[in-house]
Formats: sequence, C-alpha cells, structure tokens
Amino acid sequence: MVIKQVSTSYNKSGQRGVALITVMLIVALASIIAAQMTARLQTQMQRSTNISFNQQAYWYALGAEAFTKRVLIKAFKDEPDVTHLEQIWAEEGSNYPVYFGEISGEISDLQSCLNLNALHPEAKTKAEAKSGTGSSSNSPAAKNKTKSATASSTGSRSNSASNKQLPAATVLEALIVNLNIEGIGNFEAEAMVNALTDWLDSNDIITGSGGAEDNDYASREFPYLAANSYLASVNELRLIEHFTPAVILALTPYVCVLPQNPQHLININTLDAEKPELLQALLGSSLEDAQEVLSARDSSGYGDVADFLKLKELTKVRLEKWQTASFVIDSEYFKLKASARFNNSYFSMSSMMKVNDTQQIQVISRTIGRN
Repeated sequence: MVIKQVSTSYNKSGQRGVALITVMLIVALASIIAAQMTARLQTQMQRSTNISFNQQAYWYALGAEAFTKRVLIKAFKDEPDVTHLEQIWAEEGSNYPVYFGEISGEISDLQSCLNLNALHPEAKTKAEAKSGTGSSSNSPAAKNKTKSATASSTGSRSNSASNKQLPAATVLEALIVNLNIEGIGNFEAEAMVNALTDWLDSNDIITGSGGAEDNDYASREFPYLAANSYLASVNELRLIEHFTPAVILALTPYVCVLPQNPQHLININTLDAEKPELLQALLGSSLEDAQEVLSARDSSGYGDVADFLKLKELTKVRLEKWQTASFVIDSEYFKLKASARFNNSYFSMSSMMKVNDTQQIQVISRTIGRN
C-alpha cells in the first residue's frame, strides 16, 4: 500500500515537470515569434519612413527645377537675344536651406559644349553649312531623309554625309587630339569618330578603317548591336568601339548630348575660358590662339557673331564658312544638376530644358541619380 502511494506521487510529479517544460517551450516560441514580428514591424516602419523622406527629397529637387525655370525666364526676359555668363542663371552652384534639409543646384549651357549627336547623318554637312541649306531633324524633309537612309544603303544621306563632311566630326577628331591623352593620336581619334558615326547611322556600312557595325559588337563576350540612332547620354560612349575610359573621362567636360537633335551650334559667349581645347578644335588653331580669343571676350560676351569674327586675335586664324556657321550668341538648351537632402535621404537629378520661341521653358528630359 505504501509502495502504491509513492508510485502515484512520482507519476504526478513527473507529469507536472513535463507540463512545466511544455509551457516554457510555448512561452519561448511565442517570445521568438513576437520578437520577429516586432523586428519586421520596425523594418516596415523604417522602410515607410525612408520612402517618405526620399519622396520629400524628390519634391525638393522638382522645386529646384521649377525655380530654375523662373531664373531662365527672368534672364531671357531682360535679354531675349543673347546668352552670356553675366546672366543670373550662370552663377555658381548655390545651396538653399529648407525644412529639415537643403537644396543645391547648378545650371550649365548645353550649347557651350560639342553635341555628339551632331555626327548623326541628319546633321548639316560642311557644304550645307556653307550655303545655309539643310534642315532640322524635326522637319518633314529631314524625316523623309531618315526613312530613305534606312530603306537604301546606296545614294542615302548616310553615305553622302560621311564623317569627313560633317563639321562636328572634324571638331570631335581635333578635340580628341588636342586633349593630349596618352597613347591617342590622329589615327586613334579618327577611328573613334568613325565608330561613333557608325553607331549613329542607320546603315550597316563601315565608315573608314576604324568604323564598327553590328558584327563587331555581336562578336563580343556579351554581344549587343549598334544603336543606329541618336545617343541618349554621354555615358553611351562606353559601348562604342575604341572609346576607352581614359578618353571618355577626358572628353566628358567638353561634350554633351542633345536628345534627338543633330544641331552643331556653339555659343561663343558661354564657352569656358578654362577649357580652350574645344575652341581650339572649332577654330583649327593653336592652343595659344584659342586662349587669346577667349581672353579677349568681355564678361557680357558679344551682341553679334560678327563682333566676334572681327576680333584681331582671329586674324591669325583662317576660318571657313562652315566654321563661322557653327557660332551663335544665344542658347536654347540648358542643364540643371540638382540635389536635395531631407533628413537622412538624398536625391540627385539632372534636368534638360529648352527655351522655346515664346520664352517658355520646357523640360525635355530628366535623369535620376548622379551623372
């Protein structure tokens, strides 16, 4: 009888121990689940906060864009026929404090650099620049030429307007040589211009000895095809044959891309005096002559291209008609590099703007991120 009672007591004690262990396991499991739920909730809350902050930084950047429009409108209301570096838009980049952050921006003239899309077959040739003929790529005639160039490889505009006939091609080749990049000479510069020409034109005919078409790109480890269209960004040069990182890095301060626009017009009033190599390439002169020409420019620039061409410093340079046709004193295209910070969020954006004939500002492209 005593033995029975001990056994029963032992069984009850063991059951209580198992129950306690079970309860402890359940509590531990519930604690783990609660901790995971709390961590996920905190992550979601932080993610929502980050999205909200980033969205606010984005709106701040758009605010910089709207402010830039007002600045440009004011500048061209006062001086509608000339663009120069003494105008309000040309001030160095500024920072503006805002609620829980700041906005910074810098405006640059996209006609103070060489438009790489001017090597497109729709650009004016040297002969057209001399005679003042040729048409814009947006005109019906130009569009018809584009269609005919695509449909036929013989007798097309792409063949008649070879890279040697385009002013921008001549200038780009000279610019690459003028930059004195290690290992880059006239032969390499010509090859790059030929490759860029083939990248832009719509046919499959290789231009010169350095050209490259679909077969050259399709044979690479990671194959692709030539764009056969306008460049979208200067960074696209990384895809084109012969353009090395060193060349692209050296070219970037001097070149730009106007979307779907082959015009080759350089504003002599806004050329950077610290980068005379571009003017040297435009004039076909020595670096010293280009520096003298830029030094002779007043801070308010020229009121007429004829005033620029009358400079005594240009008497050393013999300019052809296609060269003089490249210069203007007003600009239509501008670029805003804006960045905004709100709390711990940072947003960067580049906006390309065009000044219409009615002095209205149109945003034609936006690039998000540092570029």
